[in-house]
Amino acid sequence: MRQHHRTPRLLGTLLLVAVAGLSATAAAPAAAPAAAARTATPLDRVVPAPASVRPGGPPYEITPATRIRVDDSGAVRRIGGYLADVLRPSTGYPLPVITHGTGGVRLRLEDGPYGAEGYRLDSGPQGVTLTAREPAGLFHGVQTLRQLLPPAVERKTVQHGPWPVAGGTLTDSPRYAYRGAMLDVARHFFTVAQVKRFVDALALYKIDELHLHLSDDQGWRIAVDSWPRLAAYGGSTEVGGGKGGSYTKADYREIVRYAASRYVEVVPEIDMPGHTNAALASYADLNCNGTAPPLYTGTDVGFSSLCVPKQVTYDFVDDVIRELAALTPGRYLHIGGDEAHSTRHDDYVKFMDRVQPIVERYGKTVIGWHQLTGAHPVKGALAQYWGLDSTGAAEKAQVAEAARNGTRLILSPADRIYLDMKYTADTPLGQDWAGLVEVRRSYDWDPGAYLLGAPASAIAGVEAPLWSETIVTDHDIDCMTFPRLPGAAELGWSPAAAHDWDTYRVRLAAQAPRWDALGIAYYRSPQVPWPAR
Repeated sequence: MRQHHRTPRLLGTLLLVAVAGLSATAAAPAAAPAAAARTATPLDRVVPAPASVRPGGPPYEITPATRIRVDDSGAVRRIGGYLADVLRPSTGYPLPVITHGTGGVRLRLEDGPYGAEGYRLDSGPQGVTLTAREPAGLFHGVQTLRQLLPPAVERKTVQHGPWPVAGGTLTDSPRYAYRGAMLDVARHFFTVAQVKRFVDALALYKIDELHLHLSDDQGWRIAVDSWPRLAAYGGSTEVGGGKGGSYTKADYREIVRYAASRYVEVVPEIDMPGHTNAALASYADLNCNGTAPPLYTGTDVGFSSLCVPKQVTYDFVDDVIRELAALTPGRYLHIGGDEAHSTRHDDYVKFMDRVQPIVERYGKTVIGWHQLTGAHPVKGALAQYWGLDSTGAAEKAQVAEAARNGTRLILSPADRIYLDMKYTADTPLGQDWAGLVEVRRSYDWDPGAYLLGAPASAIAGVEAPLWSETIVTDHDIDCMTFPRLPGAAELGWSPAAAHDWDTYRVRLAAQAPRWDALGIAYYRSPQVPWPAR
């Protein structure tokens, strides 16, 4: 999952001052001149790159007379309302959502070769039509439509038009079904509002999985009724000794609901048998010696372990998984499994053999970090690979063998796609145990060919984790997530043939005014030809 050691968190005002040098903006700047908004964005300029583009013909212009026409179904109405909510503040137009009429922006479902998440966008002088087989496809099409409009459309105050959408046809569907990002809320706690803000960033780039790292040595972040001290005591601190925090069940349901409204599935993680000091400190019986350790606020790893021989350990795991599964409508439940250095290997295997069936009993599919492949992954389980390009051949071979035997893989190579790695040696946030990960390095690899010996068909998708040892604020999240997150999204969504750094960096640069409008602080990598301010 992470590393062999961790550097301490940078502290105080010096860090906050230094971080300011990373960002393009900490707040939405003044509106751009109207002239900058008058050219229609080419259909092939969006991120992730579409599967197929056929440009041509005059653009459509959104005007005060534009209507958003939808199928008469709850899901499509909600997507139409979401689109209207994006467009109304900046355009100042009423944009009623209706089920009849002609022209305007049309959202419709029909049978066709779109798959579960694909869509087609047709644009011409009379209107824009988004067509999909499933609501998720329409929602992803709306994200493309947003990017085809001038960046000022993202602002919350009325801006100068016009609002053109380039003419032509765009057909799109994802390469991988699993396109994820992870937010570590255990090292530092993030509020429901902060998680929602992160979800909105994922949705803009068609990421459909939010992996929440809910427990670790430094904090337990989800209420469990049958073990109340987990959140009340285990969640009472964080890295550096802050007050921590935890989600009530109502909080967690709200995160799940909000993510679902953006067609993002929540993947909760309870890390075990290691990374468990917050639980061990909360309940003495979970320790083999019956003594609870103190709460932990440092960043070292590998020192904690649930007591594998004790029956109470499995009573605990069963209760936690049962309650969490009941709160989680998504398919997956992540059981961690990495860096269990204080658990003997035979105990690790016994533990995973007992815990995986518990996850299945409560109707969820197991995900574990790739160390799970050193045990016995159950049928249907997914292993999340977090090794490096330089990871030893034996470890890679173990993962590849599991893949050949039916275990599907989520790829999160730490020296490629970990969002908490420093960009350069001078980056004030983040860590460098996996190396320095600039924008090109994070983008310039092929998931289908990355792990030697693993069949391309075994790759379920990619995920970009953001570990939070040094991440405290929204500003911190932005600086480390952007501009690398869109690249991870493109690796998961776009066809391999579209993968080209030289063209991608130009498309990426064009996203900067949109981030400015959204108030997203980002790192202005010298590898990207950002527009002048």
